[in-house]
Amino acid sequence: MNKRYIKLIGVVMLITTLTACKKWVENNPHDSFVVTDLDYLKSESDYRTMAISVYSPLQWLNQEVVVGDIASDNSVAGGENASDVLALQQIDDFTLTPVNSTLEDLWRVAYEGINRANYLTQYKEKNKAGDIVNFNGKDALYGEITFLRAYYYFTLVKMWGDVPLFTERRLGLEDLKGMPRSPKGEVYAQIEKDLNAAIAALPAIQAQKGRVTKYAAQALLGKVYLYENKFSEAATVLEPVITSNAFSLVTDYASIYLATGENGPESVFEIQYTNGSPYYNWGGATRGQGNYAVQQNGIRGLNGSGAMPYAAGWSTNLPSQDLAAAYSAGDQRKAITAFDIEAYKTSHPELNITYQVAPFKNTGLYNGKYLPRKGETSGQVELNYLNNFRVLRYSEVLLMAAEAINRSGGSDIKAQEYINKVRARAFGDDLHKVNATGDALKQAIWNERRLELAMDGDRFFDLVRTGQAASKLQGFKTGKHELFPIPQEEINVSGITQNPGY
Repeated sequence: MNKRYIKLIGVVMLITTLTACKKWVENNPHDSFVVTDLDYLKSESDYRTMAISVYSPLQWLNQEVVVGDIASDNSVAGGENASDVLALQQIDDFTLTPVNSTLEDLWRVAYEGINRANYLTQYKEKNKAGDIVNFNGKDALYGEITFLRAYYYFTLVKMWGDVPLFTERRLGLEDLKGMPRSPKGEVYAQIEKDLNAAIAALPAIQAQKGRVTKYAAQALLGKVYLYENKFSEAATVLEPVITSNAFSLVTDYASIYLATGENGPESVFEIQYTNGSPYYNWGGATRGQGNYAVQQNGIRGLNGSGAMPYAAGWSTNLPSQDLAAAYSAGDQRKAITAFDIEAYKTSHPELNITYQVAPFKNTGLYNGKYLPRKGETSGQVELNYLNNFRVLRYSEVLLMAAEAINRSGGSDIKAQEYINKVRARAFGDDLHKVNATGDALKQAIWNERRLELAMDGDRFFDLVRTGQAASKLQGFKTGKHELFPIPQEEINVSGITQNPGY
């Protein structure tokens, strides 16, 4: 794939035809075609098809989840040796440089999503020919677009801080040079604006599972407010999600991450993946509709007989022993979050399991939430796992609300109620309640976020936003590692400034 296709500026809009499919997000990459502004956005169908193209880069951000744990104390890069998955090794060891393929890819993908959203924004009222195309549900459709743009900018600002900000139109190559980085406060203000617009326009329920809803926008806005230390605002926007009674905690935590658990009663927002249109381009491994990150989590050389459910992978993103030790006895989350293959082998002798021990930074543990399973991929096996990423779950809404209430000086009783709902599910009883108040309750909520959301990609960003990173992460340098380096190629082309320390 030509790298300029996904650069910050100079993105050519790629529109793909939709096929009959298992999930509505599935496109057929072999039937794609490039169109001009004059050719497109002439009908409701054009607008709706284009809107799906704005969702597509979400799938390509799968390495953000990997980075969020590898950069933290939750997991290590793993792999075959010290030079395997080098970009992830550098993130793991805090030996980062501005030349890092994973970070460069995430930067480009986020701006690809923004440019696609801006294209639709540019022609919301009239298409390029000057024609007005109105249809029922258009405002709600644009609620999805503003949510997605906010999501892409949130990815950028939490990883890089000050970033180029543009919203009015799709930018071309001529706009690239000299574009400044906007202060992160301005970026956050735009994210808030987009999410509030989305909340006003979106329905509470979508006919198609996985599409953005009003509750997803409220939950994301609550999370954004936490990152901005706007705790009263976060509590206010999160409370309606809880009192809506639209969501519930499932009893079996591990079932959330099964294919049958996708878009379930706990799901507020998930990135949808599919294996129905196999993608074969190793030059763009993250660019299909399948979840490439699942293959990374798999156990190297895994084999077994009979009803063996798991498939082999590459032994990267290995949960740490520190994470495993953080779980108390009886916490059902441990087994799936820090999957112990040797214990599983011992308890299932009938499967005749064999595997290769992870050769580098071995912890003996694997990410069971996104462990490759037989029958959940097709075509080019490694690139086409169908596992959705669970981006926002109801349990996180409860924990975010608990934190927001606690840190805004609200009722510790209500904050305790919300965290204890999460703990009651984890242990299957009411014997593990948190009764702390004040700062002790705040720390308990932060600790619970780690246990509940481990391997979901939040840990590093939580440690940074709560000021715990320096004390928790070996090699972390205050004043530098809160942010990632701006990709050097972007600096070379646009002339924007680098983050401190790089």
